[in-house]
Amino acid sequence: MKKIIAFILLLVAIPSLAASGPETLIKQTSDKVLAEIKANADSYQGNPQGVYKLVDELVLPHFDFLAMTDLALGKYKDEVNAEQKPTIVNEFRLLLVRTYSSALLEYTDQTLIYLPMEGVEADGKVTVRTEVEQAGGFPIPINYSLRLGDDGWKVFDISVDDVSLVTNYRSSFARAIKKSGIDGLIKTLQDRNRQ
Repeated sequence: MKKIIAFILLLVAIPSLAASGPETLIKQTSDKVLAEIKANADSYQGNPQGVYKLVDELVLPHFDFLAMTDLALGKYKDEVNAEQKPTIVNEFRLLLVRTYSSALLEYTDQTLIYLPMEGVEADGKVTVRTEVEQAGGFPIPINYSLRLGDDGWKVFDISVDDVSLVTNYRSSFARAIKKSGIDGLIKTLQDRNRQ
């Protein structure tokens, strides 16, 4: 559970200022979000919707959900029609909001360490490396894969202990599609988001 919480905590460390480089953006936003959670922990415990709003406003605008959804769909992405695609992207986004928000409510002052970035910004694709240090445990490596687009740096994948978030969702997406088709995947995501 601690690994999951640390993973989600670092997911909130996503860029908030499009003009800065990816490392600076991750650090500035993570510091801001974690300070907000720490300062208002009691009010957020009684109001999870406030945490949803915080994550939605500060974190998720810096994910490339279309790219993440395509990667998660894998070989099935070409089977999704134009009407289904926005629904899948939106449900995936909602799922992540709920997941991040729940983890933030369990924040217990883990320490974030920023490691040297992999790649060159001029190439338009980098990996920002971080670790979460926890008392009595090994550091948890978390890597953010970002691409530079017209609207700044966007995260398109995250890995924790070398396990890709997108690959993890790809497996569950594939199971749902094999069982019930694309509409079945949409229903599965909608059901999870209603819980």
